[in-house]
Amino acid sequence: MEDFFISSMQEYGYIILFFWSILEGESGLVMAGLFSHTGDMQLFIAIFVAGLGGFAGDQIYFYIGRFNKSYVHRTLKKQRRKFALAHLLLKKHGWPIIFLQRYLYGLRTIIPIAIGLTGYSAKKYAVINLFAAWCWAALIIIPVWYFGNEILGVIKWAKTHWYYALPLIGLLIGVAYYYLHTITEKTLKTKVDQK
Repeated sequence: MEDFFISSMQEYGYIILFFWSILEGESGLVMAGLFSHTGDMQLFIAIFVAGLGGFAGDQIYFYIGRFNKSYVHRTLKKQRRKFALAHLLLKKHGWPIIFLQRYLYGLRTIIPIAIGLTGYSAKKYAVINLFAAWCWAALIIIPVWYFGNEILGVIKWAKTHWYYALPLIGLLIGVAYYYLHTITEKTLKTKVDQK
């Protein structure tokens, strides 16, 4: 399975990276950084393609909000607090929130939809979104490319010592999820209560 995955990435890497980035997958960017480190991808082409994918994904969400308002309100009722927070963030911070949306846990897809629901300029959103997507791709791919030997060493160690690594990884993911979920919920509650 691993050999199939690696050969697929080597042959169709940029296409896979583009579609993976539409889904906002940092794991795809990590793989692109590692493949750039090993020479199976070109670093700047990987950043360019990943940025385009991230841009396309957020544009899709933006236009879902812009042209399907009743559908969004009907199907995403449970996300009302997050939409309220996204609107507050846009009002308070303006265009920088478009730049930062990819790093806000729990709001990554909500913010583009919420911006689409407003009268925000589609052209302005697209320009900011494109540059933000390329920055997002570069901020993840370049460090992975640079520290490729160290990351590959950890992966090699984890493959032979998986029985140690698996519980540790599970614990780290659980702690990170709990921490980020708690912070996001507290922020949402505070912002909505203030409104």
